[in-house]
Formats: sequence, C-alpha cells, structure tokens
Amino acid sequence: MSAYTFKQRTITPIPPEKGSFPLDHEGFCKRSMIKYMRCLHDNKNSNALCRDVAKEYLGCRMDNNLMTREEWSKLGFTDEDKKSTS
Repeated sequence: MSAYTFKQRTITPIPPEKGSFPLDHEGFCKRSMIKYMRCLHDNKNSNALCRDVAKEYLGCRMDNNLMTREEWSKLGFTDEDKKSTS
C-alpha cells in the first residue's frame, strides 16, 4: 500500500447573486404563488399570459423581505406592460 496522501483542497461555497432566495416558510405569499401556478396551468405554462400575476407574486416577496427589492425593469417588467394591461 502506498503511504502517500493527496492534499485535499477545501472549497468555500459562494452563494449566487441572483436566482436564490429564502423559502416562504411562513406562507406570506402563498395565495399569490397558488394564483400564479393556477394561471400557468390554465394557460398551458405560457408565462406571457400570467405576467400581471407574476408581478403581484414578486411584489409580495419583496414586501415581505423574501427577496431583495429590485426595479421592475430589472425583473423583466417594462412600462409597456402597464400600458397593455390598462
């Protein structure tokens, strides 16, 4: 048997800047989430038809500190979305 041991590097995990946020354990946004999931189901997973519901859900998450507050334009929502829903 060999007496050599290989040096093991320790890897320090770095969390992603975007795409990962805390779970809603308290259920603050559960109604919005269910509404969004139903919208997706009813529209054959076409998220373009559920943009207003998605915005409501993300707004709830930001209001309850479940994700960092971002500008709507950075989340893919533009002023055109407002005009088309009005």
